[in-house]
Amino acid sequence: MFSLLPSKREPGALSARGFSIRTRLIALVLAVLLPALCAAAWVLSLTYRMERESSEHVLEETTRALSMVLDRELTQRAVVVRALASSSLLDTAPQLSPAALRDFDQQARRTLTGLEGWLELRSADQVLVNTRQPPGTRPRAGPRLALVDRPMIQPLRQDAALGIQYAALVQPVLREGQAVLNLSLTMLPNEFQRIIDEQRLPAGWLAAIIDNQGRVVARHPGGGVHIGRPATADLKAHLDAEREGLMHSVSLDGHPVTLYFHTSPQGWTYVTGMSREQFEGTVPRAVLQVAAAMLALLVVSLIAAAWVARRIVQPIHTIEQMALDLREGRPLRRTRTGLLECDQVALALHDAGHAIRHARIELERQVSDAVERTRKLEQRASHNHRVEALGRLTGGIAHEFNNLLGIISNCAHLMRRLAPAPAIQPAIDATLSAVDTGSRLTQHLLRFAGRQTVHPRVMQLQTFLPETAELLRTLLDRRVTLTTEVDENTPAVQLDPSELELSLINLALNAREAIPAHGHLWLRAAAAEPDDLEGLPSGSYVRITLRDDGHGMDDTVAHRAFEPFFSTREPHEVAGLGLSQVYGFCLQAGGRARLESMPGLGTTVTLVLPAHTGEPADARAALPVSPAAIAGTRLLLVEDNEALCEATAAVLRSYGCDVVCTASAEDALRLIDTPPGFDVVVTDVLMPGKMDGVALANHLRQILPQLPVVLISGHHGDTSPPPGVRLLRKPCPPEVLAGAIEAAIAQRPL
Repeated sequence: MFSLLPSKREPGALSARGFSIRTRLIALVLAVLLPALCAAAWVLSLTYRMERESSEHVLEETTRALSMVLDRELTQRAVVVRALASSSLLDTAPQLSPAALRDFDQQARRTLTGLEGWLELRSADQVLVNTRQPPGTRPRAGPRLALVDRPMIQPLRQDAALGIQYAALVQPVLREGQAVLNLSLTMLPNEFQRIIDEQRLPAGWLAAIIDNQGRVVARHPGGGVHIGRPATADLKAHLDAEREGLMHSVSLDGHPVTLYFHTSPQGWTYVTGMSREQFEGTVPRAVLQVAAAMLALLVVSLIAAAWVARRIVQPIHTIEQMALDLREGRPLRRTRTGLLECDQVALALHDAGHAIRHARIELERQVSDAVERTRKLEQRASHNHRVEALGRLTGGIAHEFNNLLGIISNCAHLMRRLAPAPAIQPAIDATLSAVDTGSRLTQHLLRFAGRQTVHPRVMQLQTFLPETAELLRTLLDRRVTLTTEVDENTPAVQLDPSELELSLINLALNAREAIPAHGHLWLRAAAAEPDDLEGLPSGSYVRITLRDDGHGMDDTVAHRAFEPFFSTREPHEVAGLGLSQVYGFCLQAGGRARLESMPGLGTTVTLVLPAHTGEPADARAALPVSPAAIAGTRLLLVEDNEALCEATAAVLRSYGCDVVCTASAEDALRLIDTPPGFDVVVTDVLMPGKMDGVALANHLRQILPQLPVVLISGHHGDTSPPPGVRLLRKPCPPEVLAGAIEAAIAQRPL
């Protein structure tokens, strides 16, 4: 323990080399306090920057909130005018009887109760109704105007006759797609000035509503003084270039200000601002006081360090004497030196034993954590195997269901073609609509099984996710706040954007159901971490997480959340395939979905998807559809489902085809050389026997390269067809099948 002490050194005979305790204590004080002083300077800088960022955030949030109020007011008026334009009293427009005009005038006055503006109904050259005039006023001629054929908001204008300024919301009355009359609802600046005044903005703030021509409609402060004045040139330039943003400018009063503007979909803009001094902020006085206190503390600490150093020298001499006694084998006494550290030397062995016990406990804890992580990984693997088995099951069910839908679809199309009686057309349409619904259901099932064809393209999540977030906000209640964060280094992905969007919609809807009151939803994207890639092939991946702070779910529910048709809601509320679609989408994309939840703490769903490493494949060209061109075609139909085969053959025969049916690839090869031969072969993909449809197509390519082949399957995503061979998905509309046959015959080698 004391091997560094000089041998046979008498007490007090210390070496002159090295630094004294006083020097070391002063250095220690400087080492401790100088970083604190640097931290104080950093706090000053950070406080100043945070003041600016806080001001910018407050301006942005206030402007957006007040812009929503403006949008609501404009929308309410637009709804009123649109409702009046749809009134049955205008059904005979533009030829309206005096009675109809009188009744419409009364209806308009009742509808406009509580609004300050008035309503005009006019043709191109005549004012038919004006609610500003007394009831019963006869129509009068006016300046000839071109009627607008779409709803619009006209900018602020001056009426010299009335001596007022007003804007107008114009709604056309359409007959056979043409505008025959215009409804014009005037909007007075006082109405919008009242909106601003009701906001009770902080002192020193300004706010303004600007029309689509850049003129002030209402303003605080100043009120009516600024109505009709054009906005400053730099603000108009920003409005022409952007829909919202932050800028520094000079107000109409000549004061330097910082503004945030937001333009509504109707083209009007809400501007909120504060003085430049308010925006920049000031360093709080308390922070300056802390900095001064730190300087004073540095001086006091240096003086205290010199005094303490003198008090430490004597205990050090005492410890040196004890070390010499230990070296000489003399018994040691527990001498109190006045320093706690020196008094604890005698307890060193006890401390070492305590440290050993602590290390053993820590090792046991780490082993326990490793065992727990292994157990969770085993549970996750078991869960993945279970969901994979369910995927195979749902894929098989979808295949059989597609065969049934194909029979129904073909029969319905055949009935429409051969028995076009008007009485049964609604029933046929309902049947085909049900087939489409069933087809979408099988697409969900195939998506869960990882067998649904997608149309991928390269996407940048930095652009895609914020755009999708706007759609998600329309689905979420206002009580749910959505925050989107996309790391700037997130790699691109090659996915079907509609599938990813559908997955995020399903997750957002589930989160909305899980949040009982006001809550938060976080949508984040970044490059995947190594912990996210367990069990996935090596490569680059992207992680998309959607986390809510809802009521969460227990382990039993969480382990079954991705199963199709599993739900904790009431039977009449069950959608069935929301989370299974998410799982199927990730599985098909080459990634995986993971759900983590805890009751009372919310749920997190993580989508791990492959990053883009190449160019997306070109989409297939659309199939031509010309069934009449296949009349007289001799066709071999290979389909193991007897009912579907008969229905498909009947439809093709209705187009004039000579159809021969068989149930297997082996039988088809025996019939292929039967005179007079065949013009085309249509075959299912999955069939009994040693040879499926793809193998049959490849074999025919070898022995009869001039014979066209068309594949059709309920497992559209399971296989890749030979080059030049069309692959259709069940249920296939007859005209699409006919178009594929026509295209295959037209493309065969001569």
